[in-house]
Amino acid sequence: MQYKYYGWGNGLLGVAIFSGSMPATRLAVLGFSPLFVTGARALIAGILACGMLLVARQSWPQPRQWRQLALVAGGCVLGFPLLTALALQHITSARSLVFIGLLPLATALFGVVRGKERPSVAFWGFAGVGALAVAGFALAQGAGASPLGDSLMVAGIIVCGLGYAEGAVLTRELGGWQVISWALVMCVPLVALEVALVWPQAGLGAVGWQSWLGLGYIAVFSMLIGFIFWYRGLALGGIASVGQLQLLQPFLGMGLAAALLHEHVAPQMLLVAVVVLGSVAGARRYA
Repeated sequence: MQYKYYGWGNGLLGVAIFSGSMPATRLAVLGFSPLFVTGARALIAGILACGMLLVARQSWPQPRQWRQLALVAGGCVLGFPLLTALALQHITSARSLVFIGLLPLATALFGVVRGKERPSVAFWGFAGVGALAVAGFALAQGAGASPLGDSLMVAGIIVCGLGYAEGAVLTRELGGWQVISWALVMCVPLVALEVALVWPQAGLGAVGWQSWLGLGYIAVFSMLIGFIFWYRGLALGGIASVGQLQLLQPFLGMGLAAALLHEHVAPQMLLVAVVVLGSVAGARRYA
């Protein structure tokens, strides 16, 4: 039981760090292209991760583990950042955060497939209520919504859920910071080439400090530090159970979007956030 509480503590800290990802990405894409943001954040984090692995003298993963790391890299290092960066060209960061409410359900589903977990029927009921609240809000927006932006967010949620579950399973063997570090190192050659190909034509000097701040946050915190706590939390507390903490992320993210970006947070968004808060409490009880 103590390990589960420790897992929830790590998971909550990871969610708090991730809550700044969408507002920070929104700032980054104001000055950089989505492709450059995706490559640069992974490249910066990959260089830091390489240094960590060298200092700690970590042994190389086994061949089977490299295949699992490829899923983590494809979902969390490349897929989710690129899809969300593209989506944020069409929707606000406040709206994108509502879709994060679908991520716990996706994580739980992949936790069943990859982590061999078996949550109770009541758990799925609460998880489903949170997901339906998010989906209902998106559909209710009508003409004010962006079908392309919403579709990109949904695709990002699916690949990220797979990456979360696979990383949590592998954390039990390698450790949380080692998993995300090796996944980042795998991507360094690819993202370095990507950064070179999509280098800003106007030069880096023309980019505002807000975009640099956003890129720095998602590279160091969202791409590396947050995952260290998150994967450890999932491994100790259970993928499906701790994954429901992501339903709290819209609360924190909307507040940051309103405070830092002066984005309007509609009352409907707050209502959805209240519903998902209740669902995460119920899911925690019956997980």
